[in-house]
Amino acid sequence: MDREQILQNAQAHEAEMVNFLREIIAIPSESCQEGQVIQRIAREMRHVGFDEVTVDPMGNVLGRIGSGKTVLAIDAHVDTVGVGNLDQWQHDPYQGKCEQGIIYGRGAADQEGALPAMVYAAKIINDLNLRDDYTLYMVGSVQEEDCDGLCWQYIVQEDQIRPECVVITDSTDCQVLRGHRGRMEMGVTTDGVSCHGSAPERGENAIYKMTKIIQEIERLHERLRDHDFLGKGTLAVTYIDCKTPSLNAIPDQCYIHLDRRLTVGDTNDSAVAEVQEAIRRAGVEARVTVPTYDRPSYTGLVYETEKYFPTWILEEDQLAVRSAVQTCESLFDEEVGRVGRWVFSTNGVSIAGMFGIPCVGFGPGKEEHAHSVTDQVAVAQVVKAAAFYAAFPLTYLEQKRKQ
Repeated sequence: MDREQILQNAQAHEAEMVNFLREIIAIPSESCQEGQVIQRIAREMRHVGFDEVTVDPMGNVLGRIGSGKTVLAIDAHVDTVGVGNLDQWQHDPYQGKCEQGIIYGRGAADQEGALPAMVYAAKIINDLNLRDDYTLYMVGSVQEEDCDGLCWQYIVQEDQIRPECVVITDSTDCQVLRGHRGRMEMGVTTDGVSCHGSAPERGENAIYKMTKIIQEIERLHERLRDHDFLGKGTLAVTYIDCKTPSLNAIPDQCYIHLDRRLTVGDTNDSAVAEVQEAIRRAGVEARVTVPTYDRPSYTGLVYETEKYFPTWILEEDQLAVRSAVQTCESLFDEEVGRVGRWVFSTNGVSIAGMFGIPCVGFGPGKEEHAHSVTDQVAVAQVVKAAAFYAAFPLTYLEQKRKQ
């Protein structure tokens, strides 16, 4: 494997990658509305010479290179969040403006910037004959922003594709990452007794009950366990609502939604039990639920899952991590220090967290630009990522053979 040839070939495709990225940024692709961008990606995959390109019933696009024994995958979700207040944007979020080596627009950092790198890595593999005894799937996955990892639950369980290693291309600033906290959602409901607002003592105010619980939730957040690598678990109330016959009546029900970030040692059951204990401390009765995600994909397919997304972490001496580090060091002639982690969540919650498939992260863009009005990615990082994705499969096989 000639590092100079890979780097030069990636650089030679810079203009094509920039144009492709600008085109897909220009296609709005919020979760469950990715159909047009999936078709555009599939067309580009066929153009650059993938062996096979398919769109599964959920709507994920899968491009295959090779048919060897070792099955690997590189994943980039194609969906984005919305744009919010357009007045806060300095650049049109759907223009994909390229200025001084930076491409701006919704999804540039999270994470459409990785898609051209991934697709053109296949062209580099073909151009330089970097094939070996591996099967490589380049996956443009859907619904990650809405329900991270759901797409890979479908790919593993329904498409019956189970790689032995997956590269996750969410923004890493072209650094190697090896894990992140999990997350889950919970709902808490209190019941009251409605009455006329002029005589509140005749009823039971469901909101007053909930305020006691919220105070205990805030205290619970401070007590959550910490981890020296992944960091502390968190708990936050992110939504509150009530049911009341009118604005001059006492509410008979109150609901809060909880965002729980999970660190090492936290599980679905333990997180629910902690909230139930907080309710007991509050001295009121309430119900705790873990909601189910059942929103149809853009194809109309409903694939239900509980909104629990496990923590995952790989050790630095694990094959996937060693291979990613070696790819960086040999390809870019740079020393990789301590391998880090994401702050946000990725499809790794199902790939590694549910299925135990080793994942490693490497992608263009910075985390701080994700979901922001400064959403952007450096062209140089897109090119760098393309070189990495082209070289990684061979490096992985080399490291595997040394074991």
